[in-house]
Amino acid sequence: MLMHRGIGLDRFNSLPRTRAVHAMYTCCGNVTWATRIVEARPFADHDALLNAADLELLQLSQTDLDRALAAVGHEHLGAHTVTELTKVTRDRIERMLGPEEGYPEY
Repeated sequence: MLMHRGIGLDRFNSLPRTRAVHAMYTCCGNVTWATRIVEARPFADHDALLNAADLELLQLSQTDLDRALAAVGHEHLGAHTVTELTKVTRDRIERMLGPEEGYPEY
């Protein structure tokens, strides 16, 4: 389960750096990737974030890619490839963000 479920893009863009890295780390399981995404904030929309996430996955070293795949290993992966990792990561980011405006805070 994602701790940051349904936070919305605006809240993600405004999270303190450490919390934002943690939120992204839960989506992929790689600190290098999560840090790069957070440092690229703010994102204009969900697609901009998802596209940046995809591009950063392609930039990972083999070691970082292996770590990320190991972190999502309990997911049903068709193969241990960057393509499968992209699918899992996109799904997790969408769950983290929720609807465009996010869910209300209680």
